[in-house]
Amino acid sequence: MPRARMSAAALDEYFDYQPCSTRDLPDPTPLVENLTRCVIEVLLGAREVEQLARWVTEDTYLHLARRSIAARRARALRRQQPIRAHYDVGPVVVTHPGDGVVEATAIVRSPGRTRAVAMRLEGLDERWRATAVHVL
Repeated sequence: MPRARMSAAALDEYFDYQPCSTRDLPDPTPLVENLTRCVIEVLLGAREVEQLARWVTEDTYLHLARRSIAARRARALRRQQPIRAHYDVGPVVVTHPGDGVVEATAIVRSPGRTRAVAMRLEGLDERWRATAVHVL
């Protein structure tokens, strides 16, 4: 019996991330808090961006890698070493604009600066993955 062949588009769709419902996923708040800490540490040079690969999509990973490289170059121009800054992750606001989608913001306070981290999480392959992360 001959095997059926799938088109390249069908194969991509079959092996691509599979969306899932919010009810099948855990509470996203702890992930938002931890991912916020990790993103800030990547930008400070205290953590490698590779450590976030499991929790972000490929586009988000590439965005964070570019930001990390830019931050590293800026530190090199100032002759500044990567630091492990003291900061607090303040209130986290999580909204659910649709099933399997979370948009969240977190406030990050350090002695010299306050920043906001905004992210979008989507339920993919039965876990939350960040499809967008922006540090403001």
